[in-house]
Amino acid sequence: MSGIVIPATASVGRRLSWATAVGIGPNVRSIVVGDRVLFDPEERSEVELHGREYVLLRERDVHAVAASRVESDGTGLYL
Repeated sequence: MSGIVIPATASVGRRLSWATAVGIGPNVRSIVVGDRVLFDPEERSEVELHGREYVLLRERDVHAVAASRVESDGTGLYL
């Protein structure tokens, strides 16, 4: 018989999500409209405007940015 024993205090890993930035605030430094951003769905707020739902994020809650302005041999912009 074999198996893995995991303590009850172990935390389950979180799955991050990708989204496209459709708007940014005036003080955002590393993201532009159209960038794909990687974020934790648990650390977000939602708002409905004109019948469409949007996710609101603080720049510090973005884990990575995938953008065409980043060099092609790079892996993207990680914050």
